[in-house]
Amino acid sequence: MNDVAELAGVSKASVSRFIGEDRQLLSEAIARRIETAIQTLGYRPNQMARGLKRGRTRLIGMLVADIRNPYSVAVMHGVETACRRHGYSLVVCNTDRDDEQERMHLAALRSYNIEGLIVNTLGHHLDELRELHTELPMVLVDRKVDALSSDLVGLDNLAAVRLALDHLEDCGYRDILMVTEPQDGTSSRIERVEAFNTLTRQRPALRGQVLETTVAFGTHLQHFMSAPGPGPKALFTANGIATLTCTRQLHALGCHLFDDIGLIALDELEWYPLVGSGITSLAQPTHDIGVTAFECLLARLRGDQDAARSYDFPAQLIVRGSTRRRA
Repeated sequence: MNDVAELAGVSKASVSRFIGEDRQLLSEAIARRIETAIQTLGYRPNQMARGLKRGRTRLIGMLVADIRNPYSVAVMHGVETACRRHGYSLVVCNTDRDDEQERMHLAALRSYNIEGLIVNTLGHHLDELRELHTELPMVLVDRKVDALSSDLVGLDNLAAVRLALDHLEDCGYRDILMVTEPQDGTSSRIERVEAFNTLTRQRPALRGQVLETTVAFGTHLQHFMSAPGPGPKALFTANGIATLTCTRQLHALGCHLFDDIGLIALDELEWYPLVGSGITSLAQPTHDIGVTAFECLLARLRGDQDAARSYDFPAQLIVRGSTRRRA
């Protein structure tokens, strides 16, 4: 920093303002001289050291259950975009659905002196999360952790399921099988199944069943397809992973996609238009969910003390050939 100041002909304090948050206090001429000197010398400030000195690291932590899940990647991209816009950096830790990994990552994030934390896990280490929450703001994404009084950002699951059933019923489907990953305490999965069961009971024209993607999934799916029912059959997959499992199994069973059975998927993935005549989907605004999660965190960092809030985003119906109209 001394070398930059000497080459630019300014004080060290001016260089500090330039690389910090007070650049607007400098004149344009001085800022240009400092910028030229930095480029000439190849100077790179040590952000971690600066953060420790000021008591601020401008680091945001994000804990995700499964980084391979397309939903997690899309939300993470939204979070990172918002972080960058506001001058923060994102540290992502993947628990891989492993409780011990979650515990280790929480300890690591604390050691990095993060300023806030975005959580997309089951939150099995409640004591560590509660303790960390007393030190810094925390926002939950998609998954509730009842013991934490934190803002929650995710999908309006009841409205999304209602939208799916409205579309299927309007297309003439009457026998609906909801396919979900096994219930492991994930609040969004529970909400979607509960909404499906409640709404199908309210519709006399529909018969609704729920099937989890367990080892015997293929056998149960084949039985559903061959068993008599009240009318045309359709699958409603509760997320992208369940959709992939169903599509693979339908291929294995030799189905003519999507003549033998309809399909509507919650989540919108890039490969959906490529399967058969295309998979109808309920797209989640994943980028907006990620941006909103960070903005909630930023508001808390800036002193917002209001009660915890929930932000429920609507799904968007994208109609393709997998839900063509039936007689």
